[in-house]
Amino acid sequence: MSDKYLSMREKINGFSFANLGIFSGFASSIISAVYSLILLDIFHNSATVGIYVSIYYAFALIIGLSSAEIFKRITKAKLFYACLLAAGILYFMMAFQIKPATFISLDFISLIPQILIGLLIPLFMADFSKDVGMEKLNGRYWLWVNIGALLAPMLAMTIADSFGIRTPFFAVSFMYIAGLFYFNRMKIIQQEKKIKTIDPNRTLRAVWRNTRLFFRRKAFVRAYLVLFGSYALVAMRVIYVPIIVVEQGFSKDILGLILTLGIIPYVILSEPLGRFAKKYGKKGFLLTGFLSFAVLSFCAVFAEGWSLLVIFVLWQISGALIEPLRDLLFFDAAKKEDRARFMGTFRTATSIPRFIAPLAGATMIFVFGATSAVWIISGLLALFTAVILLKK
Repeated sequence: MSDKYLSMREKINGFSFANLGIFSGFASSIISAVYSLILLDIFHNSATVGIYVSIYYAFALIIGLSSAEIFKRITKAKLFYACLLAAGILYFMMAFQIKPATFISLDFISLIPQILIGLLIPLFMADFSKDVGMEKLNGRYWLWVNIGALLAPMLAMTIADSFGIRTPFFAVSFMYIAGLFYFNRMKIIQQEKKIKTIDPNRTLRAVWRNTRLFFRRKAFVRAYLVLFGSYALVAMRVIYVPIIVVEQGFSKDILGLILTLGIIPYVILSEPLGRFAKKYGKKGFLLTGFLSFAVLSFCAVFAEGWSLLVIFVLWQISGALIEPLRDLLFFDAAKKEDRARFMGTFRTATSIPRFIAPLAGATMIFVFGATSAVWIISGLLALFTAVILLKK
């Protein structure tokens, strides 16, 4: 399923694709900063927000599972062009004060290019990794993601306070279009694929067969569960940290500051961790990240005021130990010819927890009557993932 590269600009290598992280990081961090607040403005209830996000990522699961069939029919280069352009247009439209039903429709449609962009960048990096190794490339990619994310929350909150909660999406649109121009400069041309008719029944059978083959490989299952645990924690943070900060009486400026401070550990650790992981292994860093996150999550259940904000910043150090390494277990287990085939299934581990975790969080809110109860779920998820890592 690998694509044949016919031509490209000189001196293109894995780092060229890792540098795309500056665009995806900036865009996704702006979205993360305001997304739950936009939904709260639409639904007026934090538990309903959790339910909506769960449905949203159930749709993301379908896209991820279907990606292998998409990759069979369209070259990665053409698909990447189309996804960046589509994302830029859709977020431009979502930045206006449109009706809730229209926003929700665009929100679901925009998920398609978002998911595919997230799959394609690491596949490009792997195609051009050569002797550098995915550890270093992944470290570089997450370094750029986090440098982009460092400024994004404060920018998002400043724009939101001045022009309205949805207007930061104009900046999201700009970053995707800028990424399109950057990618275009690489002048990548790939061999076209044979046009295949789409038989829905055959496609569904192929998706099911591919999924079964993935989960028969123990190394893939372990990599999947680690990624699942990591993104479940991300889902809880992205949805509930902004809501709880506002509920605690802090301003949007303070929220932007907390989100920005939380990015600093990621910027500092991303690239060094790639080198350290190649030299010393990944397991110790991942374990430290998940176990420390569990401890801080249980503390967050009872904390209030400024002490809670300190915890929100500290557990970003835990996340920074996990983020650059969580995908590497898959690349260790996957042969080159299997990457595009199984990447979509593997990356459903980023969607399923975003479906399950918000539902679990909403349940905890209904049972205990407090949004802070969601951190019990975070603590248990982190402990579960640490146990998976300890198993041989």
